[in-house]
Parts: sequence; structure tokens; C-alpha cells
Amino acid sequence: MSWKEITTLEEWNEMLAKSSIRGQVILKYSSTCPVSANALHEYEEYLKSTPNQEVDYTLVKVIESRPVSNKIAEDLTVKHESPQMIYIKDKAKYWATSHWSVTKAHMTAILD
Repeated sequence: MSWKEITTLEEWNEMLAKSSIRGQVILKYSSTCPVSANALHEYEEYLKSTPNQEVDYTLVKVIESRPVSNKIAEDLTVKHESPQMIYIKDKAKYWATSHWSVTKAHMTAILD
């Protein structure tokens, strides 16, 4: 399984709407941050194993897609952090974590 990158507000709005039907996981990632690089590695390791098939997986690059990143924080009422993982259900934040807590083990415990 793999993740899809979103870069526009329209894609974010579609993803948020889809969360009423299917869980959505988003990783907010900074291409200039070593902690984000580790989070992306952990995300991809989770997806290589046996990820929850009832969830869609997405990535937002916080520098390149700043308006999308800001809108996510606003719509879900979560403080912006990077790296940050947010699990969305029914158009709301169900779970969020950031920095060194973005691990394969943590994702497995929450998503499976």
C-alpha cells in the first residue's frame, strides 16, 4: 500500500468529506527536517507491512503546500506541528501525534 500526496485545498476538502465514509490518515511532512525524514520512513514501513486496508493514507508537504497545511490545522482545530500524523474520522480529528511519536509501532497500535 502507498500514500497519496495532496497539494490543493480542493483535494483537502475532498479528503475531509471522504472521512465520513472511510478513515483518513495524513502525515504532515517537512522536506527540510530530519525528524520528518524519520517520520516518513516510519510511515512507509507501516505501509509496507499489513496496514489497515479500511483507511486512506496521505502526505502533505508543509513547506510546498503551506495553504493546505494551514487549512488542515484550522479545520481540525489542531496545532500545526511537523512532522505530524492525524487520523480523521467523520470530518474530525480522531487521533494525532507528532515528532518522534510518529512510529510504525504507534501507528499499528492506533490503526489496527
